[in-house]
This record gives sequence, structure tokens and C-alpha cells, in this order.
Amino acid sequence: MSDRKHRIDVDFFRQLDRFTFMVRKRVSSAYAGSRRSTHSGRGLDTLGYVEYHPGDDIKSIDWNVYARSEKLYVREFEEDKSVTTHILLDASNSMDYTSGEFTKYEYGAMLASGFAYLVTKDNDKFGISTYAEDITISQTHRGRRYLLRDIDRMADVELEGKTELNKCVEQYEKVIHSRSLVVIISDFMEDISSIESAIYRLSHHDLMLIQVLDPSESDLSMHGHVKLFDLETDDELKTYLSNNFKDKYQEELQAHIDGIRNICDHVGADFFTFTTDTPVFDAFFHTINGRKV
Repeated sequence: MSDRKHRIDVDFFRQLDRFTFMVRKRVSSAYAGSRRSTHSGRGLDTLGYVEYHPGDDIKSIDWNVYARSEKLYVREFEEDKSVTTHILLDASNSMDYTSGEFTKYEYGAMLASGFAYLVTKDNDKFGISTYAEDITISQTHRGRRYLLRDIDRMADVELEGKTELNKCVEQYEKVIHSRSLVVIISDFMEDISSIESAIYRLSHHDLMLIQVLDPSESDLSMHGHVKLFDLETDDELKTYLSNNFKDKYQEELQAHIDGIRNICDHVGADFFTFTTDTPVFDAFFHTINGRKV
């Protein structure tokens, strides 16, 4: 086990606080909390009255109305429905890459922390689980103290193995007991068939995929004789990066990204791509404002 701790900078939480109203307004409809439902019974805000029918809660009968009308009416309320947020963070070896300040994993962990932070504003449940070839499932909970524990836990995660998203989602979907928000954060550098299967497994939920890439991956700047090293397989390749090679690489990367986006569009899921040199708050701003809500 490595003693290395990942750097997870949460100073941007203060920026989320500065935009609390803007963010919470979007969160209320797209993320957690403040989902409204109308029904008879106890709740928060009285909407009006409906005629009593057998099976309605007797405690909700308004006897003052009965005294005036000699008819039974029950109060109708608007009630809050909370939504649990499940965050799945890729902890495979490929996420350990960086050409700058943060690895892809560290950037993804900051995004995961930020989403959980937004959820805690409405005191709703969240869970942050890490996955690679298998998934380490974190139970859902609510409250800032659990968020701090999750941040410490993510900082200690040892990155290892390859990514097997569909296998991990197959394991994880068993712990989702109601329609939820599911956020998957990964570089999505695996076979698109596995990604597609995972998306369809979760398509009945409010689903968001966030791709995290290093700037050197999204825009291949190397040139000439290079040694390439696969973090997930330990394979090493010595090659010459010509302009034609780089053009082909960019075409295939864009085709892969477009393929994921098309699958997400087909099921109504959201898909965003960010590089690790994007300020984290900017990523949240674009994500929240770009949601299909």
C-alpha cells in the first residue's frame, strides 16, 4: 500500500458559497432536494382542500370546514422529496496521469467533493464510491462531517488496475433503491461498449457523465521520438509522433468522445468533458448551466 496522499483542494467551496442562490436554484430541479410533490396528508405548505375519500388520512380532515359545509375535506399539501446522489469516481491507474498541477484523479475527486458539498446544502443523502476493476461501495449518508470523511478517504485511495465501468455499475446498481442522481467521473479511456452498457443500465436515473482529461491528452503537443507508457497495462511503446500521427490521434479521440455523447443524448443523460487545467468552479458553472433540465 502506497503512503502517497492525493491532493484534493477544496478552496473552491468558498466560490460555490458565493453563488449559493444561483447554484441552489439549479440544484433544486436537477440535483438533490426540493423536488416537489402534491398529495393529501401532512407536509410543508397547504395548497388547499380536496373532498375526503375512504382511505385518506383522517387526521388531515379539516373539521372547521366540515362545521361550515357539513362535508368532509382534507388538507392538500406540497411536500419536499429528497433525491439521493450517487457519485462514482474512477480510481484506475490511467487517472494517475498529469502534465500539470493535478492528476486526473485529483481533479475528479475535487469534482466529486463539490457535488457532495452542493447536496449537503439541502441536507440530502450522497455517496462517493471509487472504482476500477471492482468498485468500493460507500454507503449513502448526509451531513458535512461525512463529506470531510469522504475527502480524507479519497485522498488515501491507491490507484490501481484497469477500468471496467460496466462490471462496476452492475455491482453498484443493486444498492440504488429509488430513482436517483448518478454522477460518473472518469477519463472514460476504455472500450465504448462497456461505457454504453453502463449508461443503459443507469438510464432510468438522472444520469451525468463527466470526462476528465489531461491537457496533453486532449491536445497532443509532443513531437518526434517519444516513449509512451500505458499506466493501466504497463505496456511501453517507442514511436515517432509525426503530424499525421497526431492528426489521426485527435480524430480517434474526438470520435470516442462523440460516441459517448451520442449514447448519452439517446438516453437523455448529460455528458461534459473538462481538462485538468480548467478551474474547478468553472467546470461546475458550465455543468450546472448545461444540464438538460
